[in-house]
Amino acid sequence: MSVQERKERERAGRERLIVATARELAEQQGWDAVTTRRLAERIEYSQPVLYSHFRGKREIIGAVALEGAAELAAAVRAATAAADGPRERVYALARAYLDFAARNPAVYDAIFQLDGGLPYAQEDTPEPLKDAFAALLESLGEVAGDGVHSGLFTEVFWASLHGVATLTRSGRLPPEDTEPRVELLVDRLAMV
Repeated sequence: MSVQERKERERAGRERLIVATARELAEQQGWDAVTTRRLAERIEYSQPVLYSHFRGKREIIGAVALEGAAELAAAVRAATAAADGPRERVYALARAYLDFAARNPAVYDAIFQLDGGLPYAQEDTPEPLKDAFAALLESLGEVAGDGVHSGLFTEVFWASLHGVATLTRSGRLPPEDTEPRVELLVDRLAMV
């Protein structure tokens, strides 16, 4: 291995450590607790080292969002692959999405609530974000209905899931009614 390859591997390792530490700190204490000073202390590197990888907290949030989007896509695909039939796939998709949001609130916020400097719904949208949407579209497109644009249908269904996730987490919807909400979404909106 060349010196350059070793340096690149070490750099990538530091970057993964920064992202993992930011994510851990955010999940434990919230995104307000994530500062470059605290990250530098936790990973035992100087702040200039952090700034050599990320220009600031915004870019760190973006990196966590990209990692989380890939995980969300994988969770949705795993859940829907195990389901038999359109209704079961849509139900599995909804449960996987809501479970991901509940288990990873800081990551979910990084993807959908916070400014990570990432473009959404544009040509230059990063691939992990596009793939997370594609994971939803794969199951929802088949139940959109005749004459309904599958992408628009997926956006509406996704917006509904996002609303359930965020309103439940904020205490505005009682969590014990999550399953009936999912059933309603699947049966009425997806009509499967």
